[in-house]
Amino acid sequence: MRELDATNEKSEMILDPPSTDGLWPVYKGASFNLWQPDTGEYYAWADPDHITMYLFEKRQRQASYARSAFSEMSPEWIADQSTLPCLQPRVAFRDVARATDSRTVIACLVPPQVVINHKAPYQLFSHGTARDEAYVLGVLSSIPLDWYARRVVENGLSFHILNAFPIPSPPKDDPRRRRVIEIAGALGAVDERYDGWVSEAGAPRRSLSDDERTELIAELDAVVAQLYGLHESDVAHIFETFHEGWDYQDRLERVLAHFARSGA
Repeated sequence: MRELDATNEKSEMILDPPSTDGLWPVYKGASFNLWQPDTGEYYAWADPDHITMYLFEKRQRQASYARSAFSEMSPEWIADQSTLPCLQPRVAFRDVARATDSRTVIACLVPPQVVINHKAPYQLFSHGTARDEAYVLGVLSSIPLDWYARRVVENGLSFHILNAFPIPSPPKDDPRRRRVIEIAGALGAVDERYDGWVSEAGAPRRSLSDDERTELIAELDAVVAQLYGLHESDVAHIFETFHEGWDYQDRLERVLAHFARSGA
């Protein structure tokens, strides 16, 4: 979903407020990075009362169109202003992406009480729970998925391309799926704003040291590689061919160590 158009809906935003007290940031693609939900770089600001009412009324209009994802939601959900996506954590991604960048797919669990312009579409889950959201976030943030994306992305990550990505679909009780959810929750939910989300996802929030983050990111790559049915040689090939000139050896060794410990 695209929340706000930076051109056509500019009047709903505050571009240069004298003070940002009480305002919500309007995110753009550069406002977040992988496992970093706030870079401090924003497109504009928004008055919470105004923007929530504007988005609520906009959602009611969109829900009447079959092509809108909101049309898949229940009438009760549409009529309940507290269900507005801007009030919840959600998975967003940068639509500016190139195969020559250090990473192509840059997704993030953005916090509640922010709105997002069209350069960072967000995912609306018409079915499923926060656990499914965490699982998708984990896969999208992995090197194996990004390696695939670099084969099909040229200048941008449109939803047409994103929807065609092959996302592994293991059973709900698959321990590897559970581990992806746990890791995505630990890396993505960085403060108390995510407490409701992590409770639903079953991935308790905790503080992580730099070393712990590094190991979790490597483990995520290993687990996702297993879910794709890859072998150790495939993982090595992915890292060797991922990005020309990048220093991958230390990360690859960590990924392969997790790969081996899991018995793959």
